[in-house]
Amino acid sequence: MNIKKQFSNLDFLLITAICILSIFGIICIGSATHINLGEDPSNFYKQIVWFAIGIALMLIASIVDYESISRFYVLFYILNILLLLAVLVLGTNVKGATRWIAIGPVNVQPSEFAKLIMIFFLAKFLTKKQEQINHVPTLLLICTSVAIPVILIQKQPSLSASLVLLAILCITLFVAGIDFKIIRLVLYILIPAVAFVLWDVSREVPLIMDKILKPHQFTRILTFVDPTRDMSSYYQTEKAINAIGAGQLHGKGLYQGTLNQLSYLPEPHNDFIFSVIGEEFGFIGCVIVLLLLLFIIFRCILIAVSIRDLFSQLIVVGVAGMIAFQTFVNVGVATGIMPNTGMSLPFVSYGGSSMWTNMAAIGLVLNIGMKRSKSLFEG
Repeated sequence: MNIKKQFSNLDFLLITAICILSIFGIICIGSATHINLGEDPSNFYKQIVWFAIGIALMLIASIVDYESISRFYVLFYILNILLLLAVLVLGTNVKGATRWIAIGPVNVQPSEFAKLIMIFFLAKFLTKKQEQINHVPTLLLICTSVAIPVILIQKQPSLSASLVLLAILCITLFVAGIDFKIIRLVLYILIPAVAFVLWDVSREVPLIMDKILKPHQFTRILTFVDPTRDMSSYYQTEKAINAIGAGQLHGKGLYQGTLNQLSYLPEPHNDFIFSVIGEEFGFIGCVIVLLLLLFIIFRCILIAVSIRDLFSQLIVVGVAGMIAFQTFVNVGVATGIMPNTGMSLPFVSYGGSSMWTNMAAIGLVLNIGMKRSKSLFEG
């Protein structure tokens, strides 16, 4: 199939939704960084550049022969580990976290790229090991392969990226056909473990969690369980909720958000961009953003169920799961139903590495989607 014919079969509805969401995100970043008040517009212009590069990456990923390069999935995994190790050695420290590597004037975040690399790696690995997926040695090997980058990312530290990798693992294992007996066993262990963590953190004198978690991670869970214990740490979430509530139905209008424009919102261009949307565009604006994200996820799922090739199917569900999990956590943090983990909102929050990863991931989904028949595509 030639390139011209390939592009004619692209899912333009999906591309349109991505572009609308990204451009709206750029507008909100402009408001969050107060370009209307004459403040430094560099982040606003950078996001425009990140978006343009992301479009190029999406188009490249949509035509690349991903099945051929999948033969090198182990090399991609090794490259991923080397990049994460390089962060610990050569990384740039920002606000107490070492997550970025400076390449000229650009800071890249390997933990973002790790998400897509692990989707690709797990899809190929699980396809090759599908018959042995419920065998203990295979499961241990799969979990170990994910645990290594998770540990390296936690060293930075970046709890949010670690959680995304774990979510991708769970989703791809489920679709690959893991036995429900194993899922039930994991839930029997996981649910009491989570309950114990919340209980131990809420104690006046914790038993072990204050020794396992880093201080800022412990504090974030503590303020989620009982905000009255440390109101200063609950400040971010409190202001985010207030901003969303202040927008009411229609919002106050672009550049009119009081809490945003007076700099009461923490990290408004990144982790709490949803609060800016809530204050300035109201409930309607929030719903539109969530519907666009839901449409993107739903479109990915439609592509996944129409593909019989397990490798391609696992890539698509991995991407859908990544976007869905990040959306749920970001909005959950902004609305106070989740502990603060520093998760970006896909295609909306500021960040080049995040934008490029999400765009390249959607490019692979578009690539796989073009395998479907015309009737399936339109249906």
